[in-house]
Amino acid sequence: MDTRGQSEAPHVLIVGAGFGGLYAAKALAGELVRITVIDRRNHHLFQPLLYQVATAALSPGDIAHPIRAILSRQKNVRVLLAEASAVNLQSKKVTLRDGEITYDYLILATGVRHAYFGHNEWEKWAPGLKSLEDALEMRRRILLAFEKAEREPDEKRRRELLTFLIIGGGPTGVELAGAIAEISRQVMVRDFRTIDPGEAQVILVEGGPRVLPSYPDDLSAKAEKSLAQLGVQAWKGAPVTSISEKEVRVGDRIVVAGTTLWAAGVEASPLARSLGVKLDRAGRVLVEPDLTIPGHHDAFVIGDLADLAGKDGKPLPGVCPVAIQQGRHVAHNIRRACQGKPLRPFEYFDKGSLATIGRAAAVADFGWIKFSGFLAWAAWLFVHIFFLIGFRNRFVVMFEWAWAYFTFQRAARLITGDINARPSS
Repeated sequence: MDTRGQSEAPHVLIVGAGFGGLYAAKALAGELVRITVIDRRNHHLFQPLLYQVATAALSPGDIAHPIRAILSRQKNVRVLLAEASAVNLQSKKVTLRDGEITYDYLILATGVRHAYFGHNEWEKWAPGLKSLEDALEMRRRILLAFEKAEREPDEKRRRELLTFLIIGGGPTGVELAGAIAEISRQVMVRDFRTIDPGEAQVILVEGGPRVLPSYPDDLSAKAEKSLAQLGVQAWKGAPVTSISEKEVRVGDRIVVAGTTLWAAGVEASPLARSLGVKLDRAGRVLVEPDLTIPGHHDAFVIGDLADLAGKDGKPLPGVCPVAIQQGRHVAHNIRRACQGKPLRPFEYFDKGSLATIGRAAAVADFGWIKFSGFLAWAAWLFVHIFFLIGFRNRFVVMFEWAWAYFTFQRAARLITGDINARPSS
């Protein structure tokens, strides 16, 4: 498949419609370029709220929006549902499963996937969270644990079923642990007759010395205190060494958990390996300051797939604001390249970071000010509503959050799929 056609306008190929790819496409609106956006899914996913689908606070459609609908008014864009398997930087071609597509400028924004540190066999027992399918599988396992415990006559086995182990103490792990503790103690408590859901044991495992390691020490301590108030146990400084169907080994402890969830590590999309360029340990592309691939000034890498040091010398974090700013910057550089002007280096403007622990509990780090509690939680709500795409999604999410806040109920507590299904190998 060749998209060059008869037009003389440069062809910009964007692989991946996450935050970086989408904002790059939108920033090129009105420019004399032809844009093709390729993604293996037909929707843009708001990943920061994916854990809320996993914990029954929101439905999948609340945090996803069709890519075609987002870009429908932008006449210089076409959207293709396809999966890229390889990139040839010399011939300027991207290989799809059913053909090839050429480009004048390439933007790779395919993101990351779960990484199990060489133990991929752990995935079936400890699923990660990167897609709607992942979130629905997590939701199924969490809700089924309570249902199975309700029918279990053996008290020891009931305790095991009501033990939730979350591996990874970063923002995703903290948010998952807090949300599971909340639904156990505030949502499920009225709905069962045999068990007391409030007795569920939620354990958060972090291999380092503190949770939220990317946040300042004082905010990490406040987050841990908020987790403790919800009944979450934080195990720190002990790595996970084995995961099986029946147990998890954490340091010198063995845990029998009914549900184990993974939030500990990620690695770059395998597409990066096809480039034949230098990658970091996580498989990310070591890009130039202007976000181009070394030696290829017509090929850009952005978002989680790119390894670029910030002002502190450390790699920029894999968060949405980085991807958004990089997407806009690359669009600006392509505009300059089309005009024969030199490319400009990317500089990340850190607007701060937020993490929520539970109801009216969050931490906020804006550099010049740090705070926690209700105000941080309100700021977290506002920021996430602001960046959601689509008026309908914003309205529905605000309504669902308000409903949950005042009624202590969650509307998306649906178990889908075979209730007797076992994890596939």
